[in-house]
Amino acid sequence: MTGPRRQTLGVCYYPEHWPEERWPVDARMMAGAGISHVRIGEFAWSRLEPDPGRLDFDWLDRAFDVLHAHGLAVVLGTPTATPPKWLVDRMPDMLAIDEQGRPRGFGSRRHYCFSHLGYRDECARIVTLIADRYGGHPALAAWQTDNEYGCHDTVVSYSAAALAGFRDWLARKYQSPDALNRAWGNVFWSMEYRSFDEVELPSLTVTEPNPSHVMDFRRYSSDQVVAFNRLQTGIIRPRSPGIPIAHNYMGRVVDFDHFAVSADLDIASWDSYPIGFLDRDTDDIDNKRRYLGVGDPDNQALHHDLYRACGEVRNGAADGRWWVMEQQPGPVNWAPWNPAPAPGAVRLWAWEAFAAGAEVVSYFRWRQPAFAQEQMHEALLLPNGEPNEAHEVCCAVSRELAQIGAVAAPTRADVALVFDYESAWAWHIQPQGRDFDYFDLVLRFYRALRRLGISVDVTPPAPDAVRGRKLVVVPGLFSADERLVETLAEDNPAVLLGPRSGSKTADFQIAGDLPPGAFRWLIDVTVRRVESVPPFADIPLAGGGAFQGWREFLAAGDGVQVRRTSADGHPAHLAAGKAHYLGGRPDEELALAVMRDIAAQAGIETHDLHRDIRIRDNGDVRYIFNYGPEPVDIDDLVAGQAVLFGSSPLGARQVLAARL
Repeated sequence: MTGPRRQTLGVCYYPEHWPEERWPVDARMMAGAGISHVRIGEFAWSRLEPDPGRLDFDWLDRAFDVLHAHGLAVVLGTPTATPPKWLVDRMPDMLAIDEQGRPRGFGSRRHYCFSHLGYRDECARIVTLIADRYGGHPALAAWQTDNEYGCHDTVVSYSAAALAGFRDWLARKYQSPDALNRAWGNVFWSMEYRSFDEVELPSLTVTEPNPSHVMDFRRYSSDQVVAFNRLQTGIIRPRSPGIPIAHNYMGRVVDFDHFAVSADLDIASWDSYPIGFLDRDTDDIDNKRRYLGVGDPDNQALHHDLYRACGEVRNGAADGRWWVMEQQPGPVNWAPWNPAPAPGAVRLWAWEAFAAGAEVVSYFRWRQPAFAQEQMHEALLLPNGEPNEAHEVCCAVSRELAQIGAVAAPTRADVALVFDYESAWAWHIQPQGRDFDYFDLVLRFYRALRRLGISVDVTPPAPDAVRGRKLVVVPGLFSADERLVETLAEDNPAVLLGPRSGSKTADFQIAGDLPPGAFRWLIDVTVRRVESVPPFADIPLAGGGAFQGWREFLAAGDGVQVRRTSADGHPAHLAAGKAHYLGGRPDEELALAVMRDIAAQAGIETHDLHRDIRIRDNGDVRYIFNYGPEPVDIDDLVAGQAVLFGSSPLGARQVLAARL
């Protein structure tokens, strides 16, 4: 394990967009703003190789030299997210195909199919050339592979390459068509196959395809992302020893297993756009109105914790690393509506990330372009090169980082919230209710924990990740892995399951002993019926709160107590010792009440926080955030602590830091 790492700022820069005589001016301004890391190169393939085999790296050499001369560290992106037109014309079948059979063509970005082996060869060639040239450059601080895997719905492709790859993947997994037919239940509707060459991709069927078929195709598609990323890291690592490799993940993109990709990375990072994501976070109009200029108080935070967990996959929890590779500085260009950040919001976002243990918060981007698709996306500088509002925020945050000597020092939390990408695929494939969404379900429990002032680690469904916790929350886990269940049984933390936890086998079939499958080892509960209801038909509980959209009809076994019932008399929350099962998707009132009760049983301290206040601890520093539009008194939260900056009452969208 290394010691705590200094927390600092970065920025995304595109020297190829600007006259070369401007580069030293930009570098000097970056250093003056307290920026230490500069990401470059991730979209520059057409400038690095204007024609097949004709390389022009000289301009990138000079950009490296300018940044290095001003003391700036370079994060170098591989340019494989934007294959040039000449390459697409040479191999047009490298384009992904959408579910309707249409090619996803040239003219933007991410126009490739992960399964196309010829394109992988071209990626290997350009990455090798770049790694050979810059792998030992003294300015190089980190690598970024590609850019935003999965953005624009680009993981799943229905191409000829994907079909060939999927058939081979199935043959390796099942060994025989009979085994596949049994696993998928293909006796239904005469869907049986005589050979793997008969299997098609699960698209353009008359009605919905077999969910087992779709799940295996999602697994295959995720594996292609892992293989594509591993190809690049395998080239870079021996050519650039000691230089960490990152990828920049996206918000609320669950189309591939980020934990599996992260096994080949040294740093997990993500691109944080809190206002841009607000439209996706909730259908609650009052919530959107209240947080319009700052974003949902818990969505950004959940991603921070999720990607911190991804950063621990390769290096372990003791030395996990994560960054924000792109931080929103102003209005974006791609959301349905693009409001400006409210005063204080840009500073709050940076400190929320640092409080969660981020080493670097990197703004997107340095200068707003006057051309092409992102010309309406604000940056630290205006299109004319003058400082914009976020530039001043960047300078202020840099001074505060230096003032308190900020370092990344997150500690292991007592609470684990299990997150599983296969479960996200499962409930997309078979939602059983139009608005049932796995990420939304997880966010409901996470929000309740945050509202109670509880520190949370988001973890994969792995035994080591949940071991040694006081409380483990397992909402909607598609299939109950017996090793996970055994660990929970041996470790005996407080556990909250449901809804939909353990409701399927790994083959996407209802378990013969009914849900929650192997989780019945922890609590003897049987789910005998489920119902989904529309948004206007909440199911109230007798003691307050309600289920929204999803309810399960539960049968309690021996030794199981009914903790809560629905207003119409059905068991809703069952418990046996420290194991709990919640049979529905809770509204905010119910999620808070349930988590408060179970936290008390687990011996975890809670706070009844104001709706706008959130707390985070990073090492010996406690951060308190006010996401709301009015000041809030927080005297009780800072009593006896040495305040580093901020004050009570805590102003709208302001931050307080105190030494514990």
